[in-house]
Amino acid sequence: MEYKHITDVKNPVSRIVYGTASPAMVRGENMFKLLDEVFAAGVNAFDTARSYGMAENALGAWMAARNNRERVVVLTKGAHPLAGSREPRVTPEAVREDLEKSLKALQTTYVDIYLLHRDDSKAPVGPLVETLNELREEGKIGVFGGSNWSYTRIDEANEYAYSHDMFGFDVSSPAYSLAVQKEDPWGNGCVDISGRDHEAERNWYQEKGVEVFAYASLAHGFLSGKFRADETKRAVKTLDSFAVKGYCCQENYDRLARAEQLAAEKNAAVPQIALAWVLQQPLAPMAICSASAIKRIQTDLKALGLKLSEEELCWLSDG
Repeated sequence: MEYKHITDVKNPVSRIVYGTASPAMVRGENMFKLLDEVFAAGVNAFDTARSYGMAENALGAWMAARNNRERVVVLTKGAHPLAGSREPRVTPEAVREDLEKSLKALQTTYVDIYLLHRDDSKAPVGPLVETLNELREEGKIGVFGGSNWSYTRIDEANEYAYSHDMFGFDVSSPAYSLAVQKEDPWGNGCVDISGRDHEAERNWYQEKGVEVFAYASLAHGFLSGKFRADETKRAVKTLDSFAVKGYCCQENYDRLARAEQLAAEKNAAVPQIALAWVLQQPLAPMAICSASAIKRIQTDLKALGLKLSEEELCWLSDG
């Protein structure tokens, strides 16, 4: 396992982060065996959210049963629209309400990394930054940031923080993968930093030192190896509607075909090639991976030992 030290996060963070948005976790099922195996494999960071059904409860029950909270890095998210609504909830009140519910579900008194799950461009950043700093002072959160926040809004929040001698956004979680989103899959302002069109965002992250936790690192299953690039009809049947909307386009099928070719040459699996591409980008992001079977996680973890040349990295993305 590779780990990354993030300032003010007590434990080093595994570069592969287990995402709890898998169906079984969302249903709140007992996932102790899978989580035990994931943890034993060296994954110590877990991504969850208030909006992920019962996932926080499932993760919290496991941590309580294993008495391992102090060895786990918990990232959770709040301020997401309520189920069935598109109305933004990016307010200090929503942040506090969601965090209290998260702490109870996770059976903990603090979370290591706390992110605002969505943004609202009409919401002033000042009160949000102030609230997050208050929660940090109360010991309820460690570092904080945004998921699906544009880099310009994060920059605005940080300018406010620095001018008021406060902590700013140190972490961001956008979509980032070898494939590029052709449309916003889930709505409510999903932010993708993949592809040539988002080079400015990636350069900003690298310059400012804001840590990136890449969600949809396998393009929500598009790069999972469950179908081949020439099986476009099967892809549409295999993927859910969000992945079809976000990723099923010819340029991504071309990227998948190149990943298949390189995987064959290196005796690797397609998702290993796709994850290695993410992990070896200049940003050195963490890659969030969700799976309901340990074999899938074990396959993903092998991406850490798969080294790609600069030429291979460029060829995979641009041909």
